[in-house]
Amino acid sequence: MNKLIFIMLAGFASASFAAEPATPAATTPHMDNVAYKQMMDKAAADYKTARAQCDAQSGNAKDICIQQAKATRAHSESDAVVQYKNDKRSVRKAEIAVADAEYDLAKAKCADMTGTEKRNCVNTAKAAQTAAIADAKAEKHAADVAQTGEDCNTMTGTAKASCLTRTKSDMAGTAVADSVITTKVKAELLKEPNLKSLDVHVETNQGVVSLSGFVPSQTEVDKAVEVARNVKGVTQVQSALRIDKNERK
Repeated sequence: MNKLIFIMLAGFASASFAAEPATPAATTPHMDNVAYKQMMDKAAADYKTARAQCDAQSGNAKDICIQQAKATRAHSESDAVVQYKNDKRSVRKAEIAVADAEYDLAKAKCADMTGTEKRNCVNTAKAAQTAAIADAKAEKHAADVAQTGEDCNTMTGTAKASCLTRTKSDMAGTAVADSVITTKVKAELLKEPNLKSLDVHVETNQGVVSLSGFVPSQTEVDKAVEVARNVKGVTQVQSALRIDKNERK
């Protein structure tokens, strides 16, 4: 009887060992591929939903809606590539796709403008696209690697997740600096006597200041850009300011 029990227990232990899942290291590449596909599928599904909603609009509003949906998809796909693809070529291609999508969106927003205002808007959009593509080709993310000392794209699984968490923490100082720049730009705009009736929205991303909203004249557009450009820490100013004809005196 004891011998029979021993054999049964031994067989059970053997079966339990055989049923043990593979080690995380062995399954990680597959998990990354699955996660990448899930992100790409979600980006496509979200785009389809957003694109369908644009059909309720017409004219330039519809064009802007469509380009916004495309830009959002490009950003989502780029995020997927950065997180789950290791090759620099894929990252560069995804970042250029984002730059192109953002340029198309900006052009759509410029379409309702006329004359000098429209030319300035398109030129600003083109400059932003050119700069973004240059950053992608120069592998700007490598500068982030130099700052943190780690390249998360070469890792997989939990090691990669931990690296991304550390990187976000290390780069938090940039976000703080951006918020300080935004505050300074807003303060300078308010102090400028030649910018009365100014309604400008200010955003900063890694030193690049974006201005949007409405002003009474092209002169005030130019002045707002000049004021923002002179704030310490600003590396570039992108203007999407529009002239509100109802405010003209």
